[in-house]
Amino acid sequence: MARESRDGNRGSRERDRDGGDDLIDKLVTINRVAKVVKGGRRFAFAALVVVGDQKGRVGYGAGKAREVPEAIRKATDRAKRTMIRVPMKEGRTLHHDVHGEYGAGMVVLRAAEAGTGIIAGGPMRAVFEALGINDVVAKSLGSRNPHNMVKATFAGLARCASPRSVAARRGKKVSDILGKRDAPESEAAADV
Repeated sequence: MARESRDGNRGSRERDRDGGDDLIDKLVTINRVAKVVKGGRRFAFAALVVVGDQKGRVGYGAGKAREVPEAIRKATDRAKRTMIRVPMKEGRTLHHDVHGEYGAGMVVLRAAEAGTGIIAGGPMRAVFEALGINDVVAKSLGSRNPHNMVKATFAGLARCASPRSVAARRGKKVSDILGKRDAPESEAAADV
C-alpha cells in the first residue's frame, strides 16, 4: 500500500517557461524522502524533470529540497544544463533502432511508421514528448525505477546517429549509407 501512495504523486506535468527558448518541462516523478535526526524525521522532496524544445533537444535533471516547488526548480535548472541534441528522421521518429542501458535499467527504442504515435511507458513517454518525437515504439526491459528508465533512455538516444554523420565519419556519400531504395520497388512494379 505504501508503494501506491508514494507513486500516486507521479505524473507528467507540462509547463511553458519564460526562458525564451520555448522549452517545456515535464515532471516525471516526485518522491518524499526522510532523514532521521535526533529530534525525529526531516522530510524533503526529490523531483525528476525532463526538459525539451520539441525540436530535437532534450535534457533531464534531479533536484532535492525541503519544499516541492524548490525541488522542481532545481531539477529543471539541472535539466537545462544537461541538454543533448538527438537527430530525428523527418522530424518525427528515430533514424534507427537503438538499445540503451543504465544500471539495471534497459530500454529498446525503435523507429516507427508515420501515425504510430508514442508507444512507451511513463518516464520514457515524457522524454519523447519533450524531445518532439511523434512516432516511436519503446520497451523497458529491466528496472522500473523512473531514474534508471530515464537515464537508460538518454543512453540510447545519445547513441543515435544520422545518416549524414555516419557518412561523414566513414568518408562516404549519404546514398552509399542508405542504399538505393527506389530501384528495387520500380523493378518490382515493372515486372508485374
